[in-house]
Amino acid sequence: MQNQPGAIKSHRDLVAWQRSIDLGLSMYKLTAAFPDSERYGLTTQPRRAGISVASNISEGYGRGSTTDYVRFLRMARGSLYEMDTQLLFAVSLKYIPQEIYDAALEQTNNCGRLLAGLIRSLEPRTHPA
Repeated sequence: MQNQPGAIKSHRDLVAWQRSIDLGLSMYKLTAAFPDSERYGLTTQPRRAGISVASNISEGYGRGSTTDYVRFLRMARGSLYEMDTQLLFAVSLKYIPQEIYDAALEQTNNCGRLLAGLIRSLEPRTHPA
């Protein structure tokens, strides 16, 4: 992870991190309408997963090792899958309408594609030829 001219200088420069911040904020807005009975249940889960995606991207970046970075990016991807499952519960329980679910799922999938590309770009560096 050498710093080259024009290279990413901070985790904040990563599009995957920027989109994951947007996704995390969306999870907070989306879950605000959940019933009070879910305050300590389903409401907290997508919020935590949303925070976890961005947090794992930034923590992995800050580790200074490509192997650790990829490991944290995979954890971020796992949080996306977790969020996908939680959103499915939310729409199935009619806590959110289908349109909101579809938009949140597209945002989640977009973050997943960005993470997959970032992981692919780094993986060859973790195994010397």
